[in-house]
Order: sequence, then C-alpha cells, then structure tokens
Amino acid sequence: MSNTNEVSKRQMRREQIRRKEQRGRWLGIGLITIGALLVAFLIIVPAAKPVTGINSVTANPRPQQNANSMGDPNAPVKIVEFSDFQCPYCEHFFTDTEPSLVENYIATGKVYFTYRSTGNWVSRNIGGSKTESEDAAKAAYCAGDQNKYWEMHDALFGNVLGEDAGSYTDRRLSAIAETAGLDMNQFDDCYSSNKYQAQADQDLKDALAAGVNGTPSFVMTYTKANGEVVTELIEGAQPFNVFQEKIDAALAASAQ
Repeated sequence: MSNTNEVSKRQMRREQIRRKEQRGRWLGIGLITIGALLVAFLIIVPAAKPVTGINSVTANPRPQQNANSMGDPNAPVKIVEFSDFQCPYCEHFFTDTEPSLVENYIATGKVYFTYRSTGNWVSRNIGGSKTESEDAAKAAYCAGDQNKYWEMHDALFGNVLGEDAGSYTDRRLSAIAETAGLDMNQFDDCYSSNKYQAQADQDLKDALAAGVNGTPSFVMTYTKANGEVVTELIEGAQPFNVFQEKIDAALAASAQ
C-alpha cells in the first residue's frame, strides 16, 4: 500500500512539474508574441504616417536644360560645379550666386554649366552620413530621366533640414520628388533599382581627380585663342563678382 501511495505521489509531482513547465513555455511564447507585435507597431505606424513639412518649391528658370546641365554646349567657357545637397555653402551658392550666373553668362550662350553632386563627400572626408548626400544625388539623377533634374535640384535644396538631420530619407526623397511634379511610379522604379549608384561614385572620383578639397568647388575650362586648353579650380561659394572676373578673363583669353 505504501508503495502504491509513493508511486502516486511521484506521478503527481511529475504532473505538477509538467504543468509548471508548460505554463512557463506558454508565458514565454506570449511575451515573445507581445514583443514582436510591439516592434511591428513601432515600425509600421510611423511608416504609415504621411511625411509632413515638405516645402513646394518653384524651380528657377534654366536655359537649354539637358539633364544636369544647362546652357549652350558650344559655349566658350564650361563650368562644372561639384556640390553636395546637404552642404550649407552649396545652398548659399544656389540662392545667392547661381541666378546671376544664369542671367549674365549661361542664358547669353557664354557659359555651359553642369551640376555634379559629390554624393558621399561628407562621409569620406568629414565623417558624416554617406547615405543622405548620396541618395539625394541619385534621386536627382532619377528626376533627370523625366527631364526634371533641375526641378528636383531646387526642391532638394528647398527641403534640407541641416547636415545629417534626416533631410533625405527614402520617404522624404519620395515626398520631395512628388512636389517636384515627377511621375512617382517611374521615379520609384529608378530610385529603388539604385540605377545611378555608378554615376554618384564617378562624380566623387572626378571631383577628387580635379583637386577638389571641399564643396562647392567649380572646375572652369576654356580654350585660348592659341589652342591651349586651360582648367581653373574655383573653390568655395564665391560671390558673383569673383565668377564675373574669372569668366570675363576666360572669354577675353579665348577671343570670343
């Protein structure tokens, strides 16, 4: 009889242990499930909210737009700007100097101007975010596929929040592209495919090869009357009178 009671007690203890372990398993599963739902909530809900605070920007007039260039491709003076959409000095050039260049030299057929964004300059040179600058550059090239490079260029500068401040997340770039009047299906396909990664990389390589040490920098090229090709580097967001002096000198030397 005692043996039977002992067996019965052992069975009861085993059953209690089994039920306790089972409750522990169910509790663990429940906590994991709740944690997963919470993480999903924190990810999905912000992503579902519309992006706010995007400025609608009216693009400046650009004569003879061609992708990221403007002006007469046969102009005697050619200027390539190496820039960065996050750079405050680049923004100063865009707002304070570029309009006068367009009016006096680009629209008059004297200068052919090209904008190139050194997309990951910040990351490789002063330790900032590669992604934001580079993604903005690639987004602008995608806009160029719809003949709206300069519209996107102006919209990007019009919506910068500051360096590495989240100006050009994927969702903000999409919202900026929409305000620039792009076909969003075409833009999204281009941007998500990383179509212009090689171009963004090449922009930086060419900037470094030209001796660029910071943004904005400008490479001016012209041919003298004797056939000599001259290349001059103009560094910084210089005022219009500095560009005026250098361009006039180049035009005089080229005898045009």
